[in-house]
Amino acid sequence: QVQLVESGGGLVQPGGSLRLSCTASGSTFSINAMGWYRQAPGKEREVVAGITVGGNRTNYVDSVKGRFTISRDNAKNLMYLQMNSLKPEDTAVYYCTAATMSGRRSWGQGTQVTVSS
Repeated sequence: QVQLVESGGGLVQPGGSLRLSCTASGSTFSINAMGWYRQAPGKEREVVAGITVGGNRTNYVDSVKGRFTISRDNAKNLMYLQMNSLKPEDTAVYYCTAATMSGRRSWGQGTQVTVSS
């Protein structure tokens, strides 16, 4: 079982930056890939970015390409999402997720990001 805890959310003005962190614990050796999802009010949860544990391959949803960067520190079981040039439409609850080699997926509790002037 993998446990995930997000941190780093908050209120930021348009054009500002935030860095989200996700701390993994438990059976972290079984993690194959990790990522960030978000869910805005009244909308479905959507994938934002993903990263593989071994090869460090990354992918992003088109709306955040060039603005967000996902990274991982395997030694510390940490994953980050650096968010720059934030827009009001980035406002959402952001969730950390991890998938194991057996296909099991874990989720964090979410952290609120609000972009507003």
